[in-house]
Amino acid sequence: MTDPASHLQPDGAEGRERLFPRLTEPQLTRLRQQGEVRATAAGEILLDQGQLTDRFFAVLSGEVEIVRPRGGGEELIVVHGPGEFVGDVHLLSGRRSVVRARVRTAGEVIELPRDHLLALIQTDADLSGILMRAFILRRVELMASGSGDVVIVGSNHSSGTLRLKEFLARNGYPYSYLDLEQDPAAQDVIDRFAVSLDQVPIVLCPGQRVLRNPSNGELADCLGFNELIDADRVRDVIIVGAGPAGLAAAVYAASEGLSTLVLESVAPGGQAGSSSKIENYLGFPAGVSGLDLAGRAYTQAGKFGAEVLIAHSAVHLHCERRPYAVTVDGHRRFTARTVVIATGAQYRRPEIPNLARYEGAGVYYGATFLESQLCESEDVVVVGGGNSAGQAAVFLSQSARHVHVMVRGKSLAESMSRYLIRRIEESPNITLHTRSEIVGLAGERRLEQVTWRDGDSGTTRTEPWRHVFMMLGAVPNSQWLDGCVTMDAKGFIKTGPDLSLEELTDAGWGRTRVPLLLETSLPGVLAVGDVRANNVKRVASAVGEGSVSVSLVHRLLAE
Repeated sequence: MTDPASHLQPDGAEGRERLFPRLTEPQLTRLRQQGEVRATAAGEILLDQGQLTDRFFAVLSGEVEIVRPRGGGEELIVVHGPGEFVGDVHLLSGRRSVVRARVRTAGEVIELPRDHLLALIQTDADLSGILMRAFILRRVELMASGSGDVVIVGSNHSSGTLRLKEFLARNGYPYSYLDLEQDPAAQDVIDRFAVSLDQVPIVLCPGQRVLRNPSNGELADCLGFNELIDADRVRDVIIVGAGPAGLAAAVYAASEGLSTLVLESVAPGGQAGSSSKIENYLGFPAGVSGLDLAGRAYTQAGKFGAEVLIAHSAVHLHCERRPYAVTVDGHRRFTARTVVIATGAQYRRPEIPNLARYEGAGVYYGATFLESQLCESEDVVVVGGGNSAGQAAVFLSQSARHVHVMVRGKSLAESMSRYLIRRIEESPNITLHTRSEIVGLAGERRLEQVTWRDGDSGTTRTEPWRHVFMMLGAVPNSQWLDGCVTMDAKGFIKTGPDLSLEELTDAGWGRTRVPLLLETSLPGVLAVGDVRANNVKRVASAVGEGSVSVSLVHRLLAE
């Protein structure tokens, strides 16, 4: 081993106990009832890096070491003794392990198949709390360590690099990063694999597989995110979209015994997942980041048995007969008796010349920790007057030199919560520009200049600003439905009482009853969250709609 020190050792006994709790004898007895006790031999591999995490181990005697293979050697993470257990959140989804579990000292372990562990977590509140907390905290520590079995080699000036880093971060997958501009080892990797500049970024997957500027879907497939999902099974409900509404629906549906599949095009969290801090969501007085909220909800859904297909978009709803089928890119088709559409909305892209050229290379549609690192000690621009824009401005002001907030209106009062307006007004390094808009972007490899118009004075100015955060309005992600459900003029899906008799007749409703509260013009298909017409644009509202939709799914399944 190259490093004998434990890599995930938090400070103090209390911190270690939270990550690596020691189970009591009664708790171990309940584990024995779900699994089997077997002897282990020194050097035995219980779980290897890259292997599907389909088994859980609790140590009765002897020791099990957790190591991370890297660079021809190994990095020791922790040694588990009697009463401790092996695993993190990948046990819930059955994804591949990012570490190796090896017996250091011969003894005995309790071995549980993954499905037995899930059943235990769902029924034993005591063990569930201990295991779930440890699983989550272990993954958080691995992510914070900035290293993993995946290596991204790229440039901070590359939109593809930012996309891949965000994809892994939002999916809770630890990775290492080599910067071409700063790390000599990065160039060595490029030379070794004969990579041309137009193929950057590259990703080194486990097993020395090299991906050249891969799509999110290609990376997800390389890491085995979706290996256990069966396309031939007819489920009770398919939920399209894993934002707050979709994740809430998944948690309630799976916890109530419905076979549940979630289809997510990027990563859990949706638009809310890119929010730096949500402070007006019930139960989080100190605020919670969109990434943390989404991560907890995703883990919770997995705890109850919901399946989540990651990085593959729904491209067509087959609405001609039931059970309904949804085709995802790659031409796989999934069927279910009911469908919940929770595809949300995306920020509107304003009509600015060259905008697409700088997306991911100076123009961003989310303000997370990754973006804040790129613009540390520089001036940034936030375009938009909603709560997301306000949250981004306050968050970025902690690391940026100065934040310029631009809105076309005369104030923020009509579109932003008062607490955010006060934060902006009281922040010395935030300036609000009302009646203003960006009219031009310029730069070679990345954004270097912003031209904007001051509506009050009518003057146009060009500034050396290299970072612009676009958070304007919302465009519904409903194009893939292709006429299956009735929408309003802007593409938002109409549901329940918003559907007129004439619209239902034109849609061929064919039912003696009226549509349920969140039901679309297609019987058995519901819409929730930001994709729904007349939705309330708050995370709490989306979560509420997602949870309510499951009670309606039960009624529809009973028809």
